[in-house]
Amino acid sequence: MNAAPHKITIKKYANRRLYDTESSTYVTLDRLAQMIREGRDFVVVDAKTGEDITHQALTQIIVEEEARGGATMLPASFLRQLIALYGNSMQTMVPGYLDAAMQSFSKNQAAFKDAFGSNLFADMAKRQMEFMEQGAKALAGVVKPQERPASAAQNDDVTALKAELDALRAKVDKLAR
Repeated sequence: MNAAPHKITIKKYANRRLYDTESSTYVTLDRLAQMIREGRDFVVVDAKTGEDITHQALTQIIVEEEARGGATMLPASFLRQLIALYGNSMQTMVPGYLDAAMQSFSKNQAAFKDAFGSNLFADMAKRQMEFMEQGAKALAGVVKPQERPASAAQNDDVTALKAELDALRAKVDKLAR
């Protein structure tokens, strides 16, 4: 029988400082977010009362991540719907549903990576950029006519890309079943 994974205790003091009892150091919310990404489990407790305040700490991490700018993960429409469910008779069902949805998402993401490799999108983006750069050069007259690929070579590239696309479609169809 496997033992439960070790949970690190983080104490939150009145001055809002977070203390990692495992490493005997003060940590930031950014460090807690990194610990989550590393798969390390922790519980945050109020240093004075011993109350478990992990939920509040995790919520604060999300608030800070969303406030950093750039792409947000939680669209305003989703947040509005979530807020509207507070006090609703369905409120008790929402946490279980969201947890199951995230577990399903993670499972599908892992299956996708296994089927296509973790570099699939990076490879596709790189090829697309190369193709666009070649097209831009050709349109700008940078590529001399003799440097342009022969139509037979172009046909081979198109055929190879079509075959690769068909193979990817087959893998996606297999995952969907």
